[in-house]
Amino acid sequence: MFCGSSSGARPDYEHAARQLGEALVEHGYDLVYGGANVGLMATIADTVLDRGGRVTGVIPEALVQKEVAHRGVSELRVVASMHERKATMATLSVGFIALPGGLGTLEELFEVLTWAQLGLHAKPCGLLNVAGYYDRIVDFLDYAVSERFVKASHRSMMVVESEPEALLRRFLDYQAPVVDKWIDRKQT
Repeated sequence: MFCGSSSGARPDYEHAARQLGEALVEHGYDLVYGGANVGLMATIADTVLDRGGRVTGVIPEALVQKEVAHRGVSELRVVASMHERKATMATLSVGFIALPGGLGTLEELFEVLTWAQLGLHAKPCGLLNVAGYYDRIVDFLDYAVSERFVKASHRSMMVVESEPEALLRRFLDYQAPVVDKWIDRKQT
């Protein structure tokens, strides 16, 4: 799970984080997230824990020292760097979902999407598009396809839904596209 260390400007964001946390537990998924006890990160972790689910937080030592680590999670893995955090989260996860968030959320999501494009994993990547938060990102991805910087098959790797249940259903049916190469040399 990638999401904001802030709760954002709208109550919709926290509501969606709670709904997603409940849906994860209901479907038998554990939560792997950034390990913080602030913002939407805390909301979804606390919801999963309150519902009896398992939560693994992965947090760099530098953020533990700033006292943002969630000490109540099932397992807290303290790592040396943000790079190690992302690699650990990717290894532990069966899929990736971004709730609303800022630059870190986008960076983490686009990194795992790039890894999928390169064939380094076949796990689903999704946006929970709460209150249209990600509309402009979705439009940009579609524009990148039209401008031939992203293949349509790679764009299809990003699952977008506005409701947690719909997103999880699409994850269950997700099949990574088979792409022989990630660029078409004839078009470069």
